[in-house]
Amino acid sequence: MQTVLFAAPARLWAKYQAPLAEAFRQAGLRVQMADATTPPETVDYIIFAPGGLLADFTPYRRTRAVLSLWAGVERIVTNPSLTQPLARMVDPALCEGMVEWVTGHVLRHHLGIDAHILGQDGIWRGTHTPPLARERNVAILGLGELGSAAAEALASLNFRVTGWSRAPRELPGIRCLSGAEGLAETLTRAEILVTLLPDTPETENLLNAATLARLPRGAVIINPGRGKLIDDAALLAALDAGQIAHATLDVFRTEPLPPDHPFWAHPGVTVTPHIAAETRPASAARVVAENIRRDLCGLPLLHLVDRARGY
Repeated sequence: MQTVLFAAPARLWAKYQAPLAEAFRQAGLRVQMADATTPPETVDYIIFAPGGLLADFTPYRRTRAVLSLWAGVERIVTNPSLTQPLARMVDPALCEGMVEWVTGHVLRHHLGIDAHILGQDGIWRGTHTPPLARERNVAILGLGELGSAAAEALASLNFRVTGWSRAPRELPGIRCLSGAEGLAETLTRAEILVTLLPDTPETENLLNAATLARLPRGAVIINPGRGKLIDDAALLAALDAGQIAHATLDVFRTEPLPPDHPFWAHPGVTVTPHIAAETRPASAARVVAENIRRDLCGLPLLHLVDRARGY
């Protein structure tokens, strides 16, 4: 019998209770769920998301692993009391949602759909035919689970896709670049730029005045990754100067985005409320159960976080 603590915001328990029970059953696991009265030294695994009551992992000396419900772990790895192995969430349904959101907005900007949706004013705008996808350069910054899936989906639609990552990667049908020189080359080709990098000290303000200036004039930025990837002031200046034609942003440094933030009123910005992708309880529960099963069988945890890299 394994003792598992659900240490996440209380509102999430109603969503996860039944899916976790079913996932444990299907995995052949005997689990008893811990609560606030359970002695920490008896807890075998912790299912975790920031915002709950647990902030100090020190008393959980027996805990074999902390299993995050979030894909991003930047708010977890900085906790000095966390010494247990940490696995991030790679949810297949979250990945599907991200691919759909990214593909939808890339197609929106590629086809110039806004001009027609917002232009119902009696003017016949039939003089501009959009290029074919095979004539459009799209770049993805970040080739992890989400970035790779988005790149492959866009390539399947015939877009000319370039992917960039810190370390070299290889993906069929994708031009993959890495390192500082690779980033510079990636940006110079990116008519539509999608950012799916993690939040680390190395990626903060990666899109700043200098890097935004490398993009082709009139480029579009789509950011469903992390708010800190972009220098807000530099982006607004690039939009005002016409260097960037539009920015579709789903993530922000402060969420919810304050009502007085300039992004809301800027005609070149689309704000979406962090809806590009979300962990789905049914599929996420199966990931959690599989990791517990693997650990009990002596197999390595899936999606183990590298503390030094921060993801």
